[in-house]
Amino acid sequence: MNNSYFVHKFRHSSKPYYAMEDEEEGEEESPTELNTINGLSNFVIISPDKLSLKYTGVAQHGHDVGVVQSNKPAPCKRLAYYFEIFVKDAGVKGRVAIGFTTDSFRIARQPGWEVNTCGYHGEDGLIYLGKRQGEAFGPTFTTGDTVGGGINYDSQEFFFTVNGTLVGTVSKYIKGPLFPTVAVHSQNEEVTVKFGQEKFAFDFKGYEASERNKQQIEFDMMSIPPNICHGLVKNYLLHYGYEDTLHAFDLATKSIVCPINGGVEDNIDVQDTSYALHERKIFRQLIGKGDIDAALAKLRDCYPQLVQNDKSEVCFLLHCQKFIELVRIGALEEAVKYGRVELAKFIGLTAFKDIIEDCFALLVYERPQESTVGYFLAESQREVVADAVNAAILSTSPNTKDQSSHSRLETLLRQLTAGGLEMRSLNDGQGEVFSLHQLLMNNSNRKRTKKTG
Repeated sequence: MNNSYFVHKFRHSSKPYYAMEDEEEGEEESPTELNTINGLSNFVIISPDKLSLKYTGVAQHGHDVGVVQSNKPAPCKRLAYYFEIFVKDAGVKGRVAIGFTTDSFRIARQPGWEVNTCGYHGEDGLIYLGKRQGEAFGPTFTTGDTVGGGINYDSQEFFFTVNGTLVGTVSKYIKGPLFPTVAVHSQNEEVTVKFGQEKFAFDFKGYEASERNKQQIEFDMMSIPPNICHGLVKNYLLHYGYEDTLHAFDLATKSIVCPINGGVEDNIDVQDTSYALHERKIFRQLIGKGDIDAALAKLRDCYPQLVQNDKSEVCFLLHCQKFIELVRIGALEEAVKYGRVELAKFIGLTAFKDIIEDCFALLVYERPQESTVGYFLAESQREVVADAVNAAILSTSPNTKDQSSHSRLETLLRQLTAGGLEMRSLNDGQGEVFSLHQLLMNNSNRKRTKKTG
């Protein structure tokens, strides 16, 4: 058993575990305007708001293109990215292009002509993927048309639109950060760019919803036998000592779920997780109502080995919770005395230092529940302590093979998360960060829509 997990969880229990999935993922910056600083082409002028460009050259050569990238690369920690251009004037030859390029792109060349670039060209409606020879793709576009370019990180595809309609997709063969790019290449060509500050002609939010719905349909098509689901839930209830809920669950599913045809391993698993089930239920109830003294007394009577080391992590969590309970009822003087005796034992231990400081900080506030450390007074703190004690008791079982702090259901969900992260890493770290919470929310919203539809 690894109680460090519960110490970490106690430290962050104000957040649900699913909200901690993206904790280290910062908010990405998105393009907001055209880049007028680095590599600006000599053949264009940019409007003061940096959202329009006009060709000023004479278009005598293939290397006198007026091309501009966005000021920032397309954000990639999401399902998809999209931007649009409006062709204000197609000029003499209508050589407007839209696409994506890397930071090493040679300005003054059409997007799609160079390696590691992609461009959809209005003159011929062809898509260019790193070479001068284009491929048939979509309609031509000209004055008055709105054209969009996007990246679907989930399918690893570029997609393009014309006047709000999806034209098609091509494989995203380019790695690394990509910059939305616009090009003009004949006299009087002029376009304006939308990076999302204004409403798009294309229903991008609807597109994202449709793509997520495709993902959900794939999940729905995965069939899991009812007895497997029953086994996972039962193991979870057994693991955490929810004895009464377990009995109610067994009664409710007895007539609709076939028995699990498991071998010896499944029988051992049931024995391990049902170990001391009734006592673990009592401990959870005591801690759940804040009676930490009774929980400590019962531990000393029934499992003295767990509290023999009074500086163990289980003891630390229980003493912290006792201190918090005293603050909760306003017994501040008693809390101070308790802290000086019990929490003082842990002051020299680095692993507990920040939690101890935050616990004592509760004494400073007139309304501690509204303070920055008010999360200690949340019901979730009691649950963490109860889980830690529950895991400690399970570790004393003589049949325990794997001193895991998690049930099989949680292990499965962790594997699902790890799989999502691995798939994202295979896509060069691009795509939506896997969020179990978001997945469940999408599924819930989808079911709600079906009911009301």
